[in-house]
Amino acid sequence: MQDPVHNALHALRQVLDASGPHPTPAWRWEVRRAMAAVRDSLVAESPHAREVWLVAREHSVLRERRALLARLAALGPAVLDSPDPDRVRHQLARLVADVAHHRQRMHDLAYDEVELEIGGSE
Repeated sequence: MQDPVHNALHALRQVLDASGPHPTPAWRWEVRRAMAAVRDSLVAESPHAREVWLVAREHSVLRERRALLARLAALGPAVLDSPDPDRVRHQLARLVADVAHHRQRMHDLAYDEVELEIGGSE
């Protein structure tokens, strides 16, 4: 089963790839809707490290999430108003990659927590 962040990122990638050389206002609104889904899925994440040695990594992941949410918020108006949609598309593609990396770090954190509970490699 895929998580909501993965689904939201996939939808945003599809919308970004669907535009032609001159994006229409409808495309811009579709991008905004897809961005909102990514934002909502990031906000819904809830890491909760129970082990002391994972708490610092958890805080790092949470800081990263806040930065990603700030970037999404900053790009929102640009999607609708920017005279250079290619630049915005490039920034959003970079954001999609960064959110995917963030998602992997969240999975790594959860995996390390579970590995510790079942004994790991010790």
